Amino acid sequence: MTPVDVVKTRIQLDPVTYNRGMIGGFRQVIANEGAGALLTGVGPTFAGYFLQGAFKFGGYEFFKQQCINYMGIENASNYRTGVYLASSAAAEFFADIALCPLEATRIRLVSEPTYANGLIGGFSKMLKTEGVGAFYAGFGPILFKQVPYTMTKFVVYEKVAEAVYRTFPKKDMSDGMQTTVNLGSGLIAGFAAALVSQPADTMLSKINKTKGLPGEGTTSRLIKIAKELGLRGSYSGIGARLFMVGTLTAGQFAIYGDIKKALGATGGVEISK
Repeated sequence: MTPVDVVKTRIQLDPVTYNRGMIGGFRQVIANEGAGALLTGVGPTFAGYFLQGAFKFGGYEFFKQQCINYMGIENASNYRTGVYLASSAAAEFFADIALCPLEATRIRLVSEPTYANGLIGGFSKMLKTEGVGAFYAGFGPILFKQVPYTMTKFVVYEKVAEAVYRTFPKKDMSDGMQTTVNLGSGLIAGFAAALVSQPADTMLSKINKTKGLPGEGTTSRLIKIAKELGLRGSYSGIGARLFMVGTLTAGQFAIYGDIKKALGATGGVEISK
């Protein structure tokens, strides 16, 4: 997914230059910088998604269980949409604390290819020259992006899977068919989540591109960026992001389901009817 992420970020940061869509963006990056540029930021991308995924999926199940313990299984099942929303939001908050420094490093490497050589070099340089605060300059935007994104992702996934299993009972499905359901539900959930969170994703790319002016706070920078972008500008790179998030989310849910099966935890914290 790193090449798609690179193209998506370039479109967001420089829509005037990268104005030919996802395929055209690939060609422009390769023509201008070589194919290797498509792997810029691969280290922080991998580390960030790995950490975030661990916190997100594990936290989601954990917080669902806490809701069940507090509400009781019957109430949790009756109000399961609220449980899905609250559990995913709480899980994402903690996941973003881990993700934010890596995402800031990734965006800096992609926006300034000569900034540093890889994750360790970029992370160290930002820490030394700008301090810890630079890693969390985008924490507000990342919450604004990721919390609605994750809430949408899990709720849509649960609802789509629930609808499928009402028609085709899960107990009658083979393992392969269950994986297919996870893939399909995850793909739809990824598309929905990408659309909901795209404006905040664009703002996050912008705010992490460069340092703020002396005395300029994060809030004032965000307001300034939002005014400059407008609604249309905030959806720059949506094609690349739909592709990236849709396929990534489908894969995540398929792998997550298979891991639970391998560990004998296929029931999870089930409250669907």
